[in-house]
Amino acid sequence: MTRGDSDSLTYEGADLDKDDAVLRVEGLKKAFGGLVATDDVSLEIERGTITGMIGPNGAGKSTLFNLISGFYDEDEGSVLVNDVDVTDSEPHDRARQGLIRTFQTPRRLEGMTVREAMLVGPQPQTGESIVSLFVSPSEVEREERRNLERAEELLERFEIDHLIDQPSTDLSGGQLKLVELARAITTDPDILLLDEPVAGVNPTLANDIKRFIRELNEEGQTFLIIEHDMPFIMDLADPVIVLDQGRVLMEGSPRQVRNDPRVIDAYLGGAE
Repeated sequence: MTRGDSDSLTYEGADLDKDDAVLRVEGLKKAFGGLVATDDVSLEIERGTITGMIGPNGAGKSTLFNLISGFYDEDEGSVLVNDVDVTDSEPHDRARQGLIRTFQTPRRLEGMTVREAMLVGPQPQTGESIVSLFVSPSEVEREERRNLERAEELLERFEIDHLIDQPSTDLSGGQLKLVELARAITTDPDILLLDEPVAGVNPTLANDIKRFIRELNEEGQTFLIIEHDMPFIMDLADPVIVLDQGRVLMEGSPRQVRNDPRVIDAYLGGAE
C-alpha cells in the first residue's frame, strides 16, 4: 500500500470506553481555509496514565493540543475535563479546571529569574487582588511562602535548584523545559499536556525528563504527550494514540502501535 492509497486505510479511532476519563474530546474539527487540520477527533484520556500521541508531520497533533487547551477555537466538537464542558472557556479557565499544557518551544519570561518564573505557576493567588493585600496581608504572605517552598522543592527534585537565581533568559533549551515542567506541576493539574518535551534536548537530559515524568505518574499525575522521539515515547507511554491526516488512526499499546501496518504506512509515506 502506498501513501496515495491512504483513503483505503481503516481509521478505527480511539478507545472511547475508559472507566475514569479525566479528559474527553468529542468530534473536534478545525479547518484553516480549505485545509482540514483536525477531522472529527474523539478520544479519552484515562486518569493516572501516560498517554502518548504520535503521527507524521502534518497529522494535526499540535492543532489538536491547541484546541484542547483553548488556544484555538474549534469549528465543531467539545472538550470536557472531569466531565465539565470547557469548550467555550479561555485557556486560563481550562487551567483552573485542571488542564495544563507546556509548549514545544518554552516561553522565556523576560526580566524574571527562575524563582520568579516558578511563582507565576500557582493559580489563583490571593495576592493578585489589591483588596487582599490590604485586608488579608498575613494570608497573602503565608500563601507566597508556601508557593516559594513548593517551587524550591520542585526545582531541587528536578535537579535544577542551582539555577534558582539565574535569569530565565539565560537557560538552555533543556533547562527551560525542566523549569516549565516544574512550574506546571506547581498548579497540581489533573492532566498535563506535554508538547514534545525532549525536542532539541541532549540524550542525558531526555533520560532525566523521562525519569521525572515516570516518577510523577507513579504518584498519580496524568499525562498526554506529543513526541517525535519514538524510542522515548514508546518506552514511556501506554497507551499510544496515532493521528494521521487529522484523524485518529488507532489507539493501542506501544507494541500494537509499533507493529501495525497502518502506522508503518503513515510514517513511511508521510513527509518528514
